[in-house]
Amino acid sequence: MSEMFPMNPSRRDCLKGLGCLIGAGALLPAELATAAFRQQQPVPLRLGLVTYNWGKDWDIETIIRNCTATGFSGVELRSTHQHGVEPTLSAAQRKAVRAQFADSAVELMGLGSACEYHSADPAEVKRNIEETKQFIRLCSDVGASGVKVRPNGLPAGVPVEKTLEQIGKSLNECARYGADHNVQIRLEVHGRGTSELPHIKTIMDVADHPNNVVCWNCNPQDLAGEGFAYNYELVESRMGTVHIHDLRNRNYPWEELFARLRNCRADGFTGWTLIEEGAVPDDLIGAMRENHTIWKRLAGVSG
Repeated sequence: MSEMFPMNPSRRDCLKGLGCLIGAGALLPAELATAAFRQQQPVPLRLGLVTYNWGKDWDIETIIRNCTATGFSGVELRSTHQHGVEPTLSAAQRKAVRAQFADSAVELMGLGSACEYHSADPAEVKRNIEETKQFIRLCSDVGASGVKVRPNGLPAGVPVEKTLEQIGKSLNECARYGADHNVQIRLEVHGRGTSELPHIKTIMDVADHPNNVVCWNCNPQDLAGEGFAYNYELVESRMGTVHIHDLRNRNYPWEELFARLRNCRADGFTGWTLIEEGAVPDDLIGAMRENHTIWKRLAGVSG
């Protein structure tokens, strides 16, 4: 049995071993993905910051200093903000960004683009795919492991199923390109209509390239329909990263979310839980410290 399922098995190891069980009649093919998912080992959780509004006016030096001081070990840099990590950077500038993070205790874990693939205009979809590829190359150059993309709505007059399939196919093209550069594609649960988890599942069923993962976004829609547990489980096996919000606000089931994340065995799960918050408190550094304290309790981290 040790040869079939090695210690800390990869997805490939799990599928190989489980394929043997299928051949022996132990598992039905429809059970394979779930069984392989359950064989993965949980990934330790890590706390990071999305520079959406918290940190949007900081340069890289300030981001690193403030994250280090408050216990945030990583950052997702949002495009168009003060730090200026954009596809327009020169080779020398990209090298400098990479060096700044490499010499620090803060990991540049990703870049947050606004690339989206829902438009009814094929030329606009193509433009966004090409822009995603630019971000993928930028990620590779600056040392980031993934790029955040999003759906951003359902166009009027277009069948919902057509739009969801279009988004999924676009993601596959980006994921194939990203895989060649060791850059993960992270689909944020976002947009009017598209933030509904059944729609995200439909997208991800089409976007079946293993380099595509979900960026859970802690939206009110997560609690809609059949409820949080049902919606979470729709995409649990595709989980990649998580955008959380100010943990001092008790308007989301943080305990249930973190209990599930602490046991997440999705193959693409990075362990990153990143605060992305709109309202900026007067004492932002103090708020980050308070969130770190709450996060440690939820994540089961001591010290």
